[in-house]
Amino acid sequence: SSTLGPEQNLLSPSPESCHQIRIDYPILDNDELAKLRDHKDPALLATTLPTLFSPDAGGPGLEKAVSELCARASAAVKEGYALLVLSDRGVDETHAPIPSLLATAGVHHHLVREGTRTRCALIVESGEAREVHHMALLLGYGAGAINPYLAFETIEELICDGEIEDIDPPQGIRHHILALTKGVLKVMSKMGISTLQSYRGA
Repeated sequence: SSTLGPEQNLLSPSPESCHQIRIDYPILDNDELAKLRDHKDPALLATTLPTLFSPDAGGPGLEKAVSELCARASAAVKEGYALLVLSDRGVDETHAPIPSLLATAGVHHHLVREGTRTRCALIVESGEAREVHHMALLLGYGAGAINPYLAFETIEELICDGEIEDIDPPQGIRHHILALTKGVLKVMSKMGISTLQSYRGA
């Protein structure tokens, strides 16, 4: 389990220190992510930051897109948003995704340098992430939670097409989340780290 939201001063605990959202697993399904986006608590508002760029612009275009993403993240924190969703939804022939690890690490370290990283949580909505290794890396690079939406859509399609039998799509997605979570736990135990909170951003 883990928490999402701003972190208060560890040396001066107060009731506000507990004002966070607790999640049972670091992998979120689409409904859970939608609930976070629609959260009405003014101290835990969410905003979506697209992680797309024009592939025609090449390397310089990617570098510019990462810089702009970091600037938008800074602006969102200043506006009071506590949940920043880095999303690569919308990929098409004119929009390529910034690699999810690059986007997560870029925003994480940019906010650390600014001294505002503890004021927000990063949630990665990615079509790239699908395996345990991908989840472990994203968490280690600073993600608080991950929504591997394309993996979920693939599972749904395999079940609906009859390639996976004796299970319905919600069950298939839940099994995938549990498998990924157990895999991340195994990685953490091999690293000798006992909590997700300590592993995140390490």
